Formats: sequence, C-alpha cells, structure tokens
Amino acid sequence: MPRFPVSDHCDGELFFNPHACTDRTLRDLLRWWRTRTAVPWPTAVPVGIAGPLPGVPAGRVAATLIGHSTFLLRTTALSVLTDPVFTRHAGPLGRFGPRRVRPPALSLDQLPAVDVVLVSHNHYDHLQWTSLGEIDRRFGPVFTAPLGLAAFLRRAGLRRVVELDWWERAPLERPDRITLVPAQHFSARTPFDRNRTLWGGFVVESGGRTIYFVGDSGYSPQFREIGARFPSIDLALIPIGAYEPRWFMQPVHVNPEEAVRIHLDVGSRGSVAMHYGTFHLTDEGIDEPIERLAQARDAAGLSAGAFRAMGFGETIVV
Repeated sequence: MPRFPVSDHCDGELFFNPHACTDRTLRDLLRWWRTRTAVPWPTAVPVGIAGPLPGVPAGRVAATLIGHSTFLLRTTALSVLTDPVFTRHAGPLGRFGPRRVRPPALSLDQLPAVDVVLVSHNHYDHLQWTSLGEIDRRFGPVFTAPLGLAAFLRRAGLRRVVELDWWERAPLERPDRITLVPAQHFSARTPFDRNRTLWGGFVVESGGRTIYFVGDSGYSPQFREIGARFPSIDLALIPIGAYEPRWFMQPVHVNPEEAVRIHLDVGSRGSVAMHYGTFHLTDEGIDEPIERLAQARDAAGLSAGAFRAMGFGETIVV
C-alpha cells in the first residue's frame, strides 16, 4: 500500500515537483565544489539588542526577524514561529555544518508564549530538533509540518504535531486557519532519504490578517495559484538568498529578481525578505541579496516599502 496519497507531487512513497526537476547528482555537486568562486563572508556580524516587543493592535500583524528564515509573527489571537533555528550551526545537532555569522536577534528566553511553530521542510537550516525540543518544553505549541515529518518530530520528543499535504488546513481549536501551500524544493537530511518527506510554505489567517511564509523555493507557476486562492495577503515572507551558482541552485532557490516576481504573483500588500545574511550556504556575498533586491524592486516600479529587507531584530507592525 502507498505510504502517502498518490498525487501530482507524490508517487505514494517519494515526493517530487510538478513543474521542475530539482534532482542534482554527485557529479553536479563535485562540479560546483571544483569550480566555485565563493565570495568570502565575515566570520561574525553583530546584531543589535532587540528592545521590548511592541504590542499588536486589533487587525494588525507584527513580524520580528530573528534570523535566516526564523520569524516571530503575532496577531491579537496567535503567536507563531517560522522554521526556528537557534543553534550556532546549520547541521547535525546544531554543532556541525555552516556556522552562523549573525546570532539570533531574539534568544529563546526573550520569546513570548508561542502557540504554533511552522516547519517548512527538513533541511538543517530550517529544522533543528534541539531548537524545536526546547520550544516544546517551554511552550508546548502545535508543530505544523508537511507530510512525512510527523514521525521524525515525535521521535524528537515533540508532543503536538500536525502533518499536512499541500492545500490542507491544520485542525486548530480556534478560528485561525493555517494552510500548507506548494513550494518548489526538495527534502533530505542524509544521502539516503531524499524526497521522502514533503516541503512547502504556509498561509496563516489570524486576527483578520493573512500572512504568507514561502519557506524555501525555486520560482514556479505555483505562486500565481497561491495568489488566486488567497487574494488578500497582507504580508509575505519571501526568500532572497542562497542562489549562486544559478546552474545549480535555480530549481530550488529564487534569486532577488525572482523574489520580486513572487511578490507580484501573490499580490501581497507588503513583503519582507528572509533566508539571507545568516548562514554562508552558497557563493554570493553576504550583502548581495539586499543590493539586488533593491535593484529588482526599482526595475519593477515598486516602492521601497513594498518589499523590504528588515534589520535583524527589527519588528514591523502592518
């Protein structure tokens, strides 16, 4: 019997992307390592001390950039963490792999009570079970994740786990709605488990506001469908980094120009950048994504506030 429902993105055992092949061979990886010309990053970048979190008026949403793809999102009804990674490294046990150059702008001790944690996929820079375990011990939130990850998260000791397929909604005991939406990416934590769990983004509807967390993705027609199904997105969190070299990264990571296309496709009233300036994962410089975002935004005729890069530790209320 198939382990998962057979669909346009799953054959019953493995997941795939409907619009692109994201597979890369060992030969491709060796070619990248052999020919790469990575721009050096600083070993450490200080992050200012975040002040007290502002209150959230009715009908508003507050977003705080903690680092990489980790945001604290708050409405009057709900507090949400996205892909929480508080470890020094994006790798096994949080002790190996790429080392973060910016510390988390908020520590675990500074977090308010967390109701829901969104886990977009199983890569180490998005899923660190040491961070998730500490959040579970402190707050006991609902962990919402794509198909295939529930067993993994429960083995990590997490108590309340909800597993979703694309377009499914989490069964929360509240009027808020959280929907897993498609992304173009892949999953793997070892050389032997590629695409055995699903990946995706999330749309959060709470307190009269709609927030879209893209997760990790290459550019695809799926964004226009997301915009059509959710025509009133107030805030979109869109990745802009980890995109070079393009011959290797294009299917799975958008560049800043494609990030602007996502902003336009989903019709967001306002967007903020993520997935940059924290872990040195690919070949572009640390500040290049922000510079190219500004250029792409200008080329599209967008205002500076339409799609912005927040300061680490900054909170915006929209």
